[in-house]
Amino acid sequence: MREAKDVFTVLQEKLKEIVDYENGLSQQKIEISCSVLTTEEAIGNPERQDFPLQKGKEKLMQARCRDSCGQAFTDMPNDYAGIVGDLTTMPLNTNYERAVFISGLNAVLRELGMAGHTIHCRDGGPRQCAVEIGAIIAGEYGHPRIAMFGLQPAIAETLAQQFELRVFDLDPDNIGQTKFGLVIENGECDLDEVEGWADLFLVTGSTLCNGSIREFLPIRKPVAFFGTTIAGAAPLLGLKRICPQSA
Repeated sequence: MREAKDVFTVLQEKLKEIVDYENGLSQQKIEISCSVLTTEEAIGNPERQDFPLQKGKEKLMQARCRDSCGQAFTDMPNDYAGIVGDLTTMPLNTNYERAVFISGLNAVLRELGMAGHTIHCRDGGPRQCAVEIGAIIAGEYGHPRIAMFGLQPAIAETLAQQFELRVFDLDPDNIGQTKFGLVIENGECDLDEVEGWADLFLVTGSTLCNGSIREFLPIRKPVAFFGTTIAGAAPLLGLKRICPQSA
């Protein structure tokens, strides 16, 4: 495993500075509540039925801060209730704890106007998102070889028609399967080899919840993250994020 500075320590320190010193939110005891969305609440009724949410592999947790919501994908969903100040000190050892923190971070930063597009797209949004991501990549990078980490089927199918693409995933039900003319590779791989091949890494923001984002921070090639999970962390960490259909 590559060594990288602890991203969660950095995020908690930055959030503490924002809520304590810049806005005084901790003293106001503003509540944070998290709930687990149903599949229909999360993504509505998209045209295709092969998203991880629909297969029960992940759930979408939603946090609320005043009138603002933030979300995070996780494989350890559960409800939570606390105050904003708790987010800055809570342990972040499990995927559940990280999902609470990340969804809460997204909600707080949206409430403060420091982050946007924190709500997952619904219905026809995922298909349109895939088309727009393809156009964004072509416009900014030309015709790169893309290493995609985290199988999002609509995006993968669209990009496979436009670019030279390799897709990596951690779900054993996907690894080794052929989808869209590609064999899905194991996400636990030799990143140095992949970096030598790829011109661009396209990485799911869910890597923040499971902690594997640490592996991608030292990469020297361009890295773009997609999805709502990383909505708040991206501006705080200076990471590029592509999520054109989120609300």
